[in-house]
Amino acid sequence: MNDVSALPSNHTDCQVVKVPHLVFLVLGMVSLSENLLVVVAVVRNKNLHSPMYMFICSLATFNTISSLSKTWETLMMEFSDVGQLDSRGDSVRRVDDIIDALLCMSFIGCICSFLAIAVDRYVTIFHALRYHNIMTTRRAAAALAGIWALCGVAGAVMVAFCDATVIKIFFIVLFLISLLLILFLYVHMFLLARSHARKIAALPGSAMPHRSLRGALTLTMLFGVFVVCWAPFFLHLLLLMVCVENPYCECYRSLFQLNLVLLMSHAVVDPAIYAFRSAELRNTFRKMLFCSDSPLCYKVKALFH
Repeated sequence: MNDVSALPSNHTDCQVVKVPHLVFLVLGMVSLSENLLVVVAVVRNKNLHSPMYMFICSLATFNTISSLSKTWETLMMEFSDVGQLDSRGDSVRRVDDIIDALLCMSFIGCICSFLAIAVDRYVTIFHALRYHNIMTTRRAAAALAGIWALCGVAGAVMVAFCDATVIKIFFIVLFLISLLLILFLYVHMFLLARSHARKIAALPGSAMPHRSLRGALTLTMLFGVFVVCWAPFFLHLLLLMVCVENPYCECYRSLFQLNLVLLMSHAVVDPAIYAFRSAELRNTFRKMLFCSDSPLCYKVKALFH
């Protein structure tokens, strides 16, 4: 990721914005805690072993990898700044390459998982009666296997050929295609929900339904958060290719670390907008945090009674 943030050598009056390591460390730890909680909850609760929660678990896992990688990278940079680590050593460079590969893999994985969740919700609304025939556990598992294989290969290739223009183009095209697909699905779902709300409201004696519209607005909010957190990073990649010498482009590229803060913030927001709105997940979290569903917990409690 450091190569991506490098600025051209020509002169600019804009200073590179430096974000304190503590900010990345705090975001990484918070994101790691939240997403690990989601993964453990989905794995432990058999009621959550459905395609939708499988995709949510995949998203949380990618976010966990991203949080771990960025936290470890931040610690390495901190040790390097205080002279406890030689950043020019071969072993450190190899570790840095692994971290960058994991970060690239997790970023692509988040996009693919987000798209998978959008498709799942689209099928839920438009093919509700056939949902369980279309979105089977086997098909969901096959889709996740393909996503993880693609992301693993893409992460390794992007780090190995990070200076190649075609790699940046692939990253940008993948983002734009995913963005357009998600936009189409969410706009279609929003229009359908609004149409259903109008039909129900027209029935005699019916109250104005807020639930469908609230669900559609939630989808709009999710899409908006996704765009806000991800678009600046991909704009940075685009400017690296098409706007090399322009001083205004250099000023934007000087904000690269702020773009990384946005990316990590999305991993913090993900559990709230995807997982914590689920009653089943909230009940699972409550049982886990208050130790009320494990035989070991019962034994520990018995010792104090």
